[in-house]
Amino acid sequence: MTASEGILVTGGAGFVGATLVRRLAAGGYRVRVLDNLSTGDAAHLSGVDAELVKGDIRDAAALDDALAGLGSVIHLAAAGSVIGSVQDPGANFEVNVLGTFRVLDAARRAGIERVVLASTGGALIGDATPPVDERSLPKPISPYGASKLAGEGYAHAFAKAYGLRTVAIRFGNVYGPWSARKRGVINVFFEALHSGEPMVIHGDGTASRDYVHVDDISGALRLALEKDVPGGTVLHAASGVETTVSELADLCRRAAGVPGHPIEYRPRRAGEVGRNFASYDLANKLLGYAPTVTREAGLPRTWKWFKDEVFRA
Repeated sequence: MTASEGILVTGGAGFVGATLVRRLAAGGYRVRVLDNLSTGDAAHLSGVDAELVKGDIRDAAALDDALAGLGSVIHLAAAGSVIGSVQDPGANFEVNVLGTFRVLDAARRAGIERVVLASTGGALIGDATPPVDERSLPKPISPYGASKLAGEGYAHAFAKAYGLRTVAIRFGNVYGPWSARKRGVINVFFEALHSGEPMVIHGDGTASRDYVHVDDISGALRLALEKDVPGGTVLHAASGVETTVSELADLCRRAAGVPGHPIEYRPRRAGEVGRNFASYDLANKLLGYAPTVTREAGLPRTWKWFKDEVFRA
């Protein structure tokens, strides 16, 4: 894949897309974004040299039109909430399983060479002793995790049946700028810090995740686009650092300059993994990926973005 070729980014007006599309455009790529703007925002791409097409990944005709004249796809569009998938598994299936199938099938019809898919580590693998990696046996405990596993399955099948060069990148828990519409714990903590309400922790605070900055995820996606790896490859893009919810709360409080902000504990929620962090060794070996943004640097930068862009009113 050369920078002069065109690339379609599905969900490119969303959180990760806002950073990724900027990087691709700055790197010389001709970028077209397909987004239904249900969670994305056209304003995220303001001033960026990229074409934005409003459309849905479940619409085969819209995908055919969006892929015309392009050479590759980065598929970010998804229903990304674990809790939302438990509440409405049918809607999650429609977007994540049927939608991903539609993207792969449209790529097949269009003769696309490379499709890079956004996947997940923790929700897909489920409860397992960390660190997890590409050899960990998937046992998802939420419809969201199952939907991402199905997407990886279709990507592998399309690679073997049709020669489509697919690479699935399993994200850690992504954070960073442009994430105002994301319903993750960091957003919830920041909103509580801003409003003065207690920070709510579900469970006893020992649940853990692998928090990775959106700059590092965007770097991994571009490497997956450009490096010569076999179709059907699955890789973890993570920080390799285990962070408990209690540790995250402390890091967020320090980032906001209020280390004594109150915390309220509530019962654990169904469908959420207990402990999780991942090894990125294979991504390092095959892509040259390594995280560059630490929690201690990334969270204060993200808090500043929230203050400047979300809480300024």
